[in-house]
Amino acid sequence: MIPVKGVTGQNVAVLGLGRSGLATARALREGGAEAICWDDNPAARETAEAEGFTCRELSKQGAFEGISALIVSPGIPHLYPKPNPVVRAALSAGVPVDNDIGLFFRSVATSEWDEFDTPPKVIAVTGSNGKSTTVALLHHILEHVGRNSQMAGNIGRGVLDIDPPVDGGVVVLELSSYQTDLARALTPDVAVFTNLTPDHLDRHAGMGGYFAAKRRLFAEGGPDRAVIGIDEDEGLFLAGQMSEGNGDDRVIRVSSGQKLSGSAGWSVFARKGFLSEYRKGRQAGSIDLRDIPGLPGAHNHQNACAAYAAARTLGLAPRVIEAAMKTYPGLPHRSQRVAQVNGVSYVNDSKATNVDSAAKALSAFKKIRWICGGLEKEGGLEALKGATGEVLKAYVIGREAAQFAMQLNVDAEVCTTMAAAVEHAMADAGEGETVLLAPAAASFDQYDSFEKRGEDFIAEVTARLNGQGPND
Repeated sequence: MIPVKGVTGQNVAVLGLGRSGLATARALREGGAEAICWDDNPAARETAEAEGFTCRELSKQGAFEGISALIVSPGIPHLYPKPNPVVRAALSAGVPVDNDIGLFFRSVATSEWDEFDTPPKVIAVTGSNGKSTTVALLHHILEHVGRNSQMAGNIGRGVLDIDPPVDGGVVVLELSSYQTDLARALTPDVAVFTNLTPDHLDRHAGMGGYFAAKRRLFAEGGPDRAVIGIDEDEGLFLAGQMSEGNGDDRVIRVSSGQKLSGSAGWSVFARKGFLSEYRKGRQAGSIDLRDIPGLPGAHNHQNACAAYAAARTLGLAPRVIEAAMKTYPGLPHRSQRVAQVNGVSYVNDSKATNVDSAAKALSAFKKIRWICGGLEKEGGLEALKGATGEVLKAYVIGREAAQFAMQLNVDAEVCTTMAAAVEHAMADAGEGETVLLAPAAASFDQYDSFEKRGEDFIAEVTARLNGQGPND
């Protein structure tokens, strides 16, 4: 646990008592504060009260008397589409609003670090797609070389729930736009921006607000190194803002598709399955990514470039990084190979919850039986039309499956349920084909999370491959 600094004797309110909220309350108590908690869910309040925390309805008149700060969980709106009533009450009372990320950055470093031979590092990763894979891959590389590493944030543990970093340790954080938008302190040693595509636009009042939330990771504290994907205009602009000139190697530009060797600075890019690193106009490293099973497709090659670049900032050699990448198993629900039977591959990419991530998944495979559908996101499906060249047929799930299917430019069958979609796709699939779950939609019309959706896909495929019929 990371005890929160600067709160001794204070009353600090905590709104939202999920994983990060409870971890925050514990860390506040460890730092000498009294955590005043609230969650609209009675079961969550009971869990907090069982740990000895006081619960108080924070939207009531006068609830913020004597409160020094409000700490908000990431799923709770703090500005758009409109502030949560508790957040509004805190702001009206002049009470500062923060989140666990802000508390982490102001609390993680201790006086003990002065005695370490190698001070710990914090690497923070944000972007629209690929954050989890980039973080998990970097964590895997560090563990492979025997470096103490912890994953936290949107992946692994809550940021305040990790162990205090040790001599030479590295903390790798996955940060969403919700988290970077609100945190009052953002001071990573290395900041990584993977890419930007439309997502969560209602929470940020459009693309400008969404990019501004991501950009805060680089603007608030000024990281020592910045790894920036420049395949979109926003990333290109951000890299330009962070750099003092063409030869400034504090910024590492990353691309999956563009050759970046012309710069006098530092760049890492992937083309046709090969990763290349250039520094001061000379090639400094290369990796053949094509046969690494845990990193299929151009989108994962972009993730590999970002993780490679971050690892290089820590002084790791290219060949060491390559050896680690070859043993990377991949993450569940992200281009996860479930099985390969009779020449048919079964791949679970339930994390492809938006159009861009689904398009990238579709580009990674040939001869696809595509299971898609769910709760459609803002912006529609138009951007998918250029990515479906390898799709033989779509099998559409979700409560609005018929409407979803009508927007696709491929042969589509309305299946509604995962069981029906898997059954029909498996019946149609032949040797050399891939049955791919890449929904291009949120899961919440039928499932509690994309993880539950992916688990259902795996269960249905496994049951049928084992000759058990539908998973009951």
